[in-house]
Amino acid sequence: MSTEPAANRIPDGDLGDFRALTDIVTRLRAPGGCPWDREQTHESLKRHLLEECYEALEAIDQGQPSLLAEELGDLLVQVAFHADIAREAGHFTLAEVIAGVNDKLIRRHPHVFGNASAADAREVELNWEQLKAKERQEQGIRKSPVDGIPVDLPALSYAQLMQDRAAKAGFDWPDVAGVLDKIVEEAAELRQAATAADRRHELGDLLLVLVNLGRWLEVQAEDALRQANGRFRNRYMQMEQLAERRGLDFAQLPLEDKEALWQEAKKLVG
Repeated sequence: MSTEPAANRIPDGDLGDFRALTDIVTRLRAPGGCPWDREQTHESLKRHLLEECYEALEAIDQGQPSLLAEELGDLLVQVAFHADIAREAGHFTLAEVIAGVNDKLIRRHPHVFGNASAADAREVELNWEQLKAKERQEQGIRKSPVDGIPVDLPALSYAQLMQDRAAKAGFDWPDVAGVLDKIVEEAAELRQAATAADRRHELGDLLLVLVNLGRWLEVQAEDALRQANGRFRNRYMQMEQLAERRGLDFAQLPLEDKEALWQEAKKLVG
């Protein structure tokens, strides 16, 4: 039996048990725990929750399982912290969070836990949306399909989710050809825009249609652009390194030389 003071003792049991995490968080936020942890609120932790989500996305994009495991752990810490703050305030407990989401998963998968059927993933998504709409109606909540999307989502993610919902409500092109034609139309309108306000308006419309194209191609626009950003960054830095190794001033190189370095960098880093 440990003779170490209870206040300083590491929680008993397997560190691989979720209960150990919640015990650690509770201890950190208890009197005599960590001053920083005790000061945190739902609001102060918002940026940390967002950062951890993006770090998990980056680990997925990089294809690094060990890093992803670490980032998912950091996300679990955020869940445990928010739940403990809510418990202390008397709002809800972690058990209620888990019970609520388990009930939702069972309720919205009647093809697994009930007698319903679903032929494919698309039918599962349609059933999910129909069940959500039914639940809102039973609760007296009448929302438009495009209402209730988190306003803090990145604009591309917001646009794609909004268009997903509109499409499921029947507002969609009959096929992808209509989307491609719309891209040509919006590009022409952007070319004709005369003022800064007009260009901003038309560029927004063009981006919206491009996101819709991603939806038709079953590509998440946010993921596609994030990964393209990463490729550009890696290639650009490779160009600079190639120029430096050859004793060249990259900034002063003519455009055709930079383009040659770009093509070389693409071969080296993908």
